[in-house]
Amino acid sequence: MPGIPLSTISLIDDRLAAVSAAILLPLALYILISGLDDLLADLAWLRVRKRLQPPIAPVPGPEPLIALFIPCWRESAVIGAMLEHNLAAIAWSRYEVFIGVYPNDPETADAVRLVQAAHPRVHLAFVPHDGPTSKPDCLNWIYQQMLLHEENLGCRFDLVLVHDAEDVIHPDALATLAAASAHAGMVQLPVLPLPTPVSHWTHGVYCDDFAESQGKDLATRNALGAFVPSCGVGTSFRRDALNLLASTEDNRLFQPDALTEDYDIGLRLHRLGVSQTFAPLEFRNHAPLATREFFPQRSTPAIRQRTRWVTGNALQSWQRHGWPGPWINRWYLWRDRKGLWGNPLSLLCNIILLYGISSWTFNALNGTTWPLLRHMHYWTGAETLLLITTALFAARLAFRTAACARVYGWLFAAGVPLRMIWGNWINCAATLRALVQFAAAHIARRPLVWVKTEHAYPSRGIHT
Repeated sequence: MPGIPLSTISLIDDRLAAVSAAILLPLALYILISGLDDLLADLAWLRVRKRLQPPIAPVPGPEPLIALFIPCWRESAVIGAMLEHNLAAIAWSRYEVFIGVYPNDPETADAVRLVQAAHPRVHLAFVPHDGPTSKPDCLNWIYQQMLLHEENLGCRFDLVLVHDAEDVIHPDALATLAAASAHAGMVQLPVLPLPTPVSHWTHGVYCDDFAESQGKDLATRNALGAFVPSCGVGTSFRRDALNLLASTEDNRLFQPDALTEDYDIGLRLHRLGVSQTFAPLEFRNHAPLATREFFPQRSTPAIRQRTRWVTGNALQSWQRHGWPGPWINRWYLWRDRKGLWGNPLSLLCNIILLYGISSWTFNALNGTTWPLLRHMHYWTGAETLLLITTALFAARLAFRTAACARVYGWLFAAGVPLRMIWGNWINCAATLRALVQFAAAHIARRPLVWVKTEHAYPSRGIHT
């Protein structure tokens, strides 16, 4: 480096190496524990995957009547296209669509009315107060409008299906949910991001995350008997399950102050003894039977969305529900929550890795001893520990890459290692933000604020 004496750089490098070596031991021990935890979950997937079966054939009898709920706040740009596409694509006859809108969002209401004029199965469900409030609050009012619809027409819906305004619903989704709901009070279909170019790094992180969680993790936890969290879209609820929930929760199906009402309702239903199932990912005509949508494609909205996920799924659920159920349930609660400390530590690993590579390169070019290796020699068994953690990381990377390739192909999956580093930065920022916001709200004794995610809809239906 011009202007800086080599001896000064070597001194700085040695100090950084000493600090890094001191951090590496406890960090490596945590990585060992977390890596073994991940390996156990991956091995469980290998054990159960062969016995995972797609939803069985429908029970003979009349088709269930399905109410499709779509809560909206300022979705005028996407709701029309979403409704037109899905109404034309859905291969199911007995369903009605209820769109939740607010009085102070006339643009969305007008966009729905344009579709409503050609499709009588579409119904506006007005929330009685101005928005925005929260998605669960809007869903509760849609449910009340559905009850009025039943009373006025003398009908009864058998299933309630929840979707968002940006969703591409698979043509066979309702038939699949109807078949599976004959045996479970709550059914979750896989949710997968729509494909985007490899250059869209942030959206690519979502592709990797969901390919793994929806392709194997949720199916595994369901097969092992742990609770199944709703994903917020593509979730159907049988009426007896909702009636049970309403009777125990003052007629509130969704907790209005829950930042992730989907995760919350899955846990509450499980605690009430309602059967749940996750429909294993299957492919029809080379396309996944899943709900497809776009996720944030820039880091700022991605951090904002993941802040809400961390707050709701980890912090709020821990505060409200603790660690209920048998050991398998607690293990998956641990896995859902370990990102609270694991995400910042993953970022620290990345920083030390970048330093280690830079330091090794500098010393190799100058023919000097790598100081990090010298400082690590004070450990007993340091090399063995690092080899084990490296092997665990390689296994983790292999499972994640394979899950991504199954959905998006091997070319896209080749970017998993680099996207994993970028994802660590996003997840760390979201986790730290969630911890600060949660602590600030607790100290100030004020409610947490629900933040809307901006939505986009594809210009055409995509099921690949």
